Amino acid sequence: MQTLTVSIIQAELHWQDAQRNRSNFASAITSIDQQTDLIILPEMFTTGFTMEAQSNAEKMDGATVDWMRETAASSGANICGSLIIQEQDSFYNRFVSASPDGAIAHYDKRHLFRLAGEHEYFSPGTRHRTFEINGFTICPMICYDLRFPVWSRNRQNYDLLIYVANWPSPRHQAWETLLRARAIENLSYVVGVNRVGVDGNDLRYDGGSCIVDSFGNDLQNLQSSSGIATATLDLQQLAAYRKRFAFHKDADDFEIS
Repeated sequence: MQTLTVSIIQAELHWQDAQRNRSNFASAITSIDQQTDLIILPEMFTTGFTMEAQSNAEKMDGATVDWMRETAASSGANICGSLIIQEQDSFYNRFVSASPDGAIAHYDKRHLFRLAGEHEYFSPGTRHRTFEINGFTICPMICYDLRFPVWSRNRQNYDLLIYVANWPSPRHQAWETLLRARAIENLSYVVGVNRVGVDGNDLRYDGGSCIVDSFGNDLQNLQSSSGIATATLDLQQLAAYRKRFAFHKDADDFEIS
């Protein structure tokens, strides 16, 4: 039986304080009292959702990616979340996954949040990315990507769709609704990891981090509190669901430019 045990961490983020955020997440990770394969942190987990890209950016060989590698090795689990990465003169809101063997996978946020001016400071990603753990193909996405179902469409090339986010309270209902919609329409497990608390722009976040099955049902939901939740996903169960409800065979074809 192929399974994937996933742990999600919902927390307050200290504004533009990478060292303090790494320390807090390190403590949270060491408190997980069961074996897990994948630990997921929020969007921009080192800084909060800041547009001060230049002063908060790191490199792929910088302190946070090194910390992710070290933590993955010591915990035996993949560690993932997004942070601000600089490459040459460009800045990316980059999802990074570090595996226990030191391998790195990454995805750059495609849809930049215009209402916050993210498109003025960051460069968009142009490619889907996937990585594999325990036979599960995993597709990472970041926050605003959730609003665009075409970009998230499953062409039978992933089993788990992840959204890491800083999704604020005024649009919290959309967060909860769209996560479940993505699971149902894509015949996939979906994990959404948000933050809680108030950021440096006085925006409040209500969390709602959850692990959702392909029916759109919650396996775990952290509601509005800081905390950790874990669930085990079953690949054979997902395959049986897709075989019985083969809605993907009637999906419309399309191309992404």
